[in-house]
Amino acid sequence: MRHNRKVNHLGRKSAHRKALLANMASSLILHKRIETTVAKAKALKPYVEPLITKSKDDSTHSRRVVFSYLKDKEATAELFRAIAPKIADRPGGYLRILHIGFRAGDATEMALVEFVDFNEAALAGSTKKEEKKATRRSRAKKAEAAPAEAAPAEEAPAAE
Repeated sequence: MRHNRKVNHLGRKSAHRKALLANMASSLILHKRIETTVAKAKALKPYVEPLITKSKDDSTHSRRVVFSYLKDKEATAELFRAIAPKIADRPGGYLRILHIGFRAGDATEMALVEFVDFNEAALAGSTKKEEKKATRRSRAKKAEAAPAEAAPAEEAPAAE
């Protein structure tokens, strides 16, 4: 039984796994979106989200704590300068994992990991909602088409 075995070891020793997650987190912060396997994406989410929460408090201590995880100055600076102000009012759930299919070489399930507030396409779609048109039956189409055809015929004599 696998009681209390929550960490996915990803087939790596602990030092290799920590380095992998630190590199993936840095890439995610710098590029705002990365493509990886689903297993790595699911392991990355609980690694990065506490760091993003720490970045809301811009103090020397929180910068040092985040840097000890990321080990990358540029990524740490980007997190505190660009990302933290944009997600300041969000109470959590900073990342989105989208399943995008299978890799061609070994059929591993792939995922796209991105920041929720940095996807312009999704944000643009959420701001304006399109009204969903009800589906019509064939009889309803015929009933709508008949008055529409009659209307132009009535307007033509009035114009003369």
